[in-house]
Amino acid sequence: MFLFQKMVKKLIATLKNEDWVIVYAGAIVLLLATLFPEYMPSMPKELGSAESWLKAATMFASILGLTYLCQAVLRRKIVGIFLSLLVIFALSLGAQVVANIPIIKEWGLESVFFSVIFGLIVSNCFRVPEWLKPAIQSEFYIKIGIVCLGSTILFGEVLKSGVFGLAQALVVVFTVWFCAFRISRKMGVDNEMSTMLASSVSICGVSAAIATAGVIKGDNKKLSYIISLVLVCAIPMMYLMPWVAELLGLSEEVAGAWLGGTIDTTGAVAASGTMLGETAAQTAIIVKSSQNVLLGLAAFVISLMWTYKGEQHEEKPTLGVIWERFPKFVVGFVVASLVFSFMMDTADAKAIGKITKGFTNTLFSIAFVCVGLETRFADIFSKENRRPLWAFLTAQGFNIVVTLIVAYLLFGVVKPLLA
Repeated sequence: MFLFQKMVKKLIATLKNEDWVIVYAGAIVLLLATLFPEYMPSMPKELGSAESWLKAATMFASILGLTYLCQAVLRRKIVGIFLSLLVIFALSLGAQVVANIPIIKEWGLESVFFSVIFGLIVSNCFRVPEWLKPAIQSEFYIKIGIVCLGSTILFGEVLKSGVFGLAQALVVVFTVWFCAFRISRKMGVDNEMSTMLASSVSICGVSAAIATAGVIKGDNKKLSYIISLVLVCAIPMMYLMPWVAELLGLSEEVAGAWLGGTIDTTGAVAASGTMLGETAAQTAIIVKSSQNVLLGLAAFVISLMWTYKGEQHEEKPTLGVIWERFPKFVVGFVVASLVFSFMMDTADAKAIGKITKGFTNTLFSIAFVCVGLETRFADIFSKENRRPLWAFLTAQGFNIVVTLIVAYLLFGVVKPLLA
């Protein structure tokens, strides 16, 4: 009896760690979106009416309530969170409004880009005050966003859209990951940062970097640095790559597959593909979705590698050790994707996915404000970070070339032959 009570207590303690609490938070959001879709808050695109301000207030109250709930379960202090989150939310709201200005919208710049910029302006032009720090929790909001993101990844739609996109994702993700890792290590980057860097370049940018950091218990400062590099590099790539595609005379399908396999944020992929045409945009989104599907598999493989590598003994690590290392929010992401893919009608899943996507984007926007507030240009370009910077740029260059070759072979040669 005593042993049973001890096991129950251990289980309860395990289920109260941050990763599991984040999964619960994501599950609450998805459940509410499924049961009460008409009451889900949404972020306004402009602030010219009372209704827009009401929408913003409702969204803030929802994020604040979710934050308070999680902090309470984790038994963390909630003092100062209200004011801190209010300012961070205001910056993310400003980013949303700026991103929807017609001329800026034509450029394809997402709200998350402006979220990072606003955060960087505050952290680099002023000193981040102590009262603003309680709600600066970038990982917390990104992880909940990743769980919710699972509702928008429908396996059936990805497979129906084309096996070539999935084939490209498999080849590119694993080839680029191992090469990017080796490049980083050869350039003197430590094991931990090399692993996060390789994941961010090869899989799906920020989400992959966060998932990998969870697997390897990565340093938050290194993670913030990688996230900053991903977001900064995505902007020139989004504009230059369509121009290069036209210069090379690539078909829309090949160009779209190339863009989808290299640009690291889904919104930037869509905007970049649109510059070349509807077919390019659709293909780019299919390929990017295929890479997103592989996030869970890649995290599992990295978990195995890191666990085996970290063992000091000759015997193999147990499944328990592997499970302990595996980030539970990735489990939430995979489960959400499976539930929405196979346990719901496709039309209903898509409709609810659109609703959850709005909430997810708000969480990401808040998280990227936090990333900006945690990042200083002096750190990015400091002497100690020059090696990771050059390693990232080299790995990204390798990714661009390899993905172009794979996209051309699959979409420009094999697919037409089988048509």
